[in-house]
Amino acid sequence: MIRKFDENIRLSVVLCVHNEEAQLGACLSTLKFSNEIVVLLDQCTDRSRDIAERFTDNIVEGEWPIEGARRNRALELARGEWILEVDADERVPENLALEILEVIEKSNFDWHEIPVDNYIGKKLVRWGWGASFGKAAYPGLFRNGVKTWGMERVHPSLQWSGQKGPMLSNRLDHYVDRNISDMIRRLDNYSTRRAQDLREGGTKFCFRKNLRRLFSRFFKCYIVRKGYREGGYGFLIATFAGLYPIISHLKAFLEEE
Repeated sequence: MIRKFDENIRLSVVLCVHNEEAQLGACLSTLKFSNEIVVLLDQCTDRSRDIAERFTDNIVEGEWPIEGARRNRALELARGEWILEVDADERVPENLALEILEVIEKSNFDWHEIPVDNYIGKKLVRWGWGASFGKAAYPGLFRNGVKTWGMERVHPSLQWSGQKGPMLSNRLDHYVDRNISDMIRRLDNYSTRRAQDLREGGTKFCFRKNLRRLFSRFFKCYIVRKGYREGGYGFLIATFAGLYPIISHLKAFLEEE
């Protein structure tokens, strides 16, 4: 069912934030083209609220252990006919902002994907992302009410009640990692949360299946998605994408929660 929205608010932008004082201001400063900014603060202990208050008064604080529940709550707070969903480590360049405004005026569809430029430090790394370790594009622009997140701690599933439109042309900037150490920490964080979901779901461990996925995911990211064009970074992305499922399962079945 489509949620009610305010006819005077054409576009809402929503962000879920956990201790992002280093990134939040730069992100919010690129969102002034919207009619409403909603910031959900999840267990923040830094200056994230102070920074958010410079850009919006639509701020909600709380605790959401489940990523899907956290993102759904943020969507419920949005009053616009259209919603743009971004994270604090992302930036909306001016050309993308102009395209978004044009799309929401003319589109007959319900949701659109946005292509992403991922940066490791200051280096643009465009090729090889995917398989749960990064996004080359994401369904970030949609009508209010058509998108619902699943109840998983990491990489929650999506349910749609509308029709997909063409991908946008301009790219979102995503400052995903500062360095290789950040990439390793992210793999550790993702796999730990995924292990919790696996335990609760009663998933059975199959080492042979996950070993196959290690190689198939590596091939998909490194060859099919052309990660080889990025040199060492492409190799690391493909390797971590392959390791993610097998490490998650090993954590789920060899460690205590």
